[in-house]
Amino acid sequence: MIVVTGASGNVGRPLVEALAAAGEKVTAVSRNPLSHDLPEGARHVRADLADPSTLGPALEGAEALFLLLAGDLLGGGAPATEVLTAAREAGVRRVVLLSSQINATRPDALSHGRLREFEEAVRGSGLDWTILRPGGFASNAYAWIEAVRTQRAVIAPFADVALPVVDPADISAVAAVVLREDGHSGRTYELTGPAAVTPREQAATLAEAIGEEVGFVELTREQAREHMARFMPEPVIDGTLDILGEPLPAEQRVSPDVERLLGRPAGSFAGWAKRNAPAFA
Repeated sequence: MIVVTGASGNVGRPLVEALAAAGEKVTAVSRNPLSHDLPEGARHVRADLADPSTLGPALEGAEALFLLLAGDLLGGGAPATEVLTAAREAGVRRVVLLSSQINATRPDALSHGRLREFEEAVRGSGLDWTILRPGGFASNAYAWIEAVRTQRAVIAPFADVALPVVDPADISAVAAVVLREDGHSGRTYELTGPAAVTPREQAATLAEAIGEEVGFVELTREQAREHMARFMPEPVIDGTLDILGEPLPAEQRVSPDVERLLGRPAGSFAGWAKRNAPAFA
């Protein structure tokens, strides 16, 4: 049995599907009821990583655990060691943590203290562990849906700063590999797309995907900060803008890990946009 937390999101949902398609028994864990049907071979259990006492039914019979922290857990919740203790006591042997590239490139970032805590707890858990550190998600472009639909424009800062955003489907595919295969214990993998792309280039790619012209309206840093303050915690805003506007060389570098683990090139932003074009049309 493989347990997948965060099973309703961009990574967890396709991971559950991939594991079930490979013949694995899967427990899909989320705090709220699922809004979609599960594939054959999967069951749903409601539980909350913020309260490890709720994890018992989800972990029953589990051999492997995929840990994905919801965004609002980045700043609180039960100690990470309690989650790992609950997993070990339930008989889990393997744990895979979805962390962030930021923990390597900006180890003092206030926004990622909770993930750093989990990385440390995973390494000290006594379990076979693997850590996945993706860069920015291609699906962050969902933030542009309303503007693209209503104004046929992408409205964002730093129009010509390129980052190798990763397709969440690739993160799921990599997670499925390391959850099922031996040989990944004690490894940390960095996951990126195959090439760095700018927001302006992403806008042009979305235009091609939906068959409509899509313009680009560039925000100043302050305008972007004001917009982000409506939905993003204060400690996260400036760090996010630093990465988007002044990325470090390591944050612009394309990692070979996706291709090495999957045996194929990492998916492009164009591929992601084509699959998700209906959301922007």
